[in-house]
Amino acid sequence: MALACGLAVQHAGGAVAPPAPHGVTPTSAQVAHAARPFYTFCHFTVDTFTGAEWGSGAEKPAIFNPSAFDANQIVTSLKAAGARGVILTCKHHDGFCLWPTKTTPHNVSASPYKDGKGDIVREFADACKKHDFELGVYVSPWDRNSEHYGTPKYVTDVYHEQIRELTTQYGKLFEVWFDGANGGSGYYGGKGGKRRIDAKTYYNWQVAWDMVLKNQPEAIIFSDVGPGVRWCGNEKGHAGDPCRATIDFPPGEGFGNVNTGRLNAGTLGGKLWIPAEVDVSIRPGWFFHENENPRSPENLMQIYLDSVGHGATLNLNVPPDKRGLLHENDVESLKQLGAHLRQTFAVNLAANATAKASNTRGNDPAYGPDKMLDNDVWSAWVSDDAVTTPEVELALAVEKSFNLILLREDIRLGLRLEGVAVDAWLDGQWKELAKAESVGSCHLWRVAETRTNKVRIRVTKSPVSPALSDFGLFLEPAFAPWVPPLGGATKP
Repeated sequence: MALACGLAVQHAGGAVAPPAPHGVTPTSAQVAHAARPFYTFCHFTVDTFTGAEWGSGAEKPAIFNPSAFDANQIVTSLKAAGARGVILTCKHHDGFCLWPTKTTPHNVSASPYKDGKGDIVREFADACKKHDFELGVYVSPWDRNSEHYGTPKYVTDVYHEQIRELTTQYGKLFEVWFDGANGGSGYYGGKGGKRRIDAKTYYNWQVAWDMVLKNQPEAIIFSDVGPGVRWCGNEKGHAGDPCRATIDFPPGEGFGNVNTGRLNAGTLGGKLWIPAEVDVSIRPGWFFHENENPRSPENLMQIYLDSVGHGATLNLNVPPDKRGLLHENDVESLKQLGAHLRQTFAVNLAANATAKASNTRGNDPAYGPDKMLDNDVWSAWVSDDAVTTPEVELALAVEKSFNLILLREDIRLGLRLEGVAVDAWLDGQWKELAKAESVGSCHLWRVAETRTNKVRIRVTKSPVSPALSDFGLFLEPAFAPWVPPLGGATKP
């Protein structure tokens, strides 16, 4: 969560200049995105009322009538988990729009919700503003309802116009999400059949992305190829280790057609900065189904470690039920996750350590290793240019017990670390506790509970001088047995 892995943007002062960036570096929007490593998805549409995962497009708007919809209940429950924002499925593949769009009659104004005067997107935007929560939008490129899908008219008059409406009418957006599912069978205005398109070219993606960035310059654009953030290659809740923020796409790969292994790992020395996003649902399905139960808080924490802890961002889907509320079991699991995250990261046990290294950049105290321990104002320890495998030793005032380790590097200077290890002084010698091939915006290691008064960071491989921006030792508490409030089988 941002409490532990947030990245502010103030440089340390000092007479010695920082090193030159190594390789590709993130945009300012991508740096800001690293400061919101945990956010949420909200899948809600006609599928909520039919039990489908992918609607056919033939669903009647009359079925969309949540009896007690409350965006405030949804937003406050998500925020209690420690999330920073929510991405709403404003239009899924079925083509039903949750706002009164002018592009199609297949929208919320044709439903009985608020006698056709409702706007679900507006209610989410208002709730996010009220509760200091960020808003994102999902707008599916595939539309199984539109008779125009597969023709140029759909792209220019329907899809691009829907993007324009969403990016200009609902305030500031932190992310715009583009799904990779495209083409196939559908209702298509009653004509039925299948529509085949070339996903790489049909939607005029550059035009769409330029529109998003013009209307929402600080927003991150998600698709399997970015350009702001990429898919991690699975929906199981884990990024690779390593999962580098840099990537290359070979000829022939593009939107809707990317090697999932490459997405999960990234590319060492890649020429594109497109970090991974882990999208996963709290339930087996993306939409609410009565016979399913949510994941336990303990399982959600493991997903957090396997996503945020591998340098990716976590996008956790929590779907409203037919009432238009998050189910009580989901709310309780989220609440317990948030409490656990806050308790875990409340105290950095390394915060008052004495740090020393013989390779501080130009011997300038502005880049001393103690700068890694400052969680309030961003700063970094950078070794001399010629020193690519330095070590930093941290002496704690007294012995302390920890079972979770955090390390970050200054991503604005590029991905510089290719090998790092953390040791503890135990029984008169150094013992390796953790290692990784990539760190990026955040790396978390869960280790056996260790008690010591000395730890050491060893950079084992780096093509240039490393720049470490944060280090932490934490004691994660044990989880109590998970008991859903309204019963049901316990899920992982």
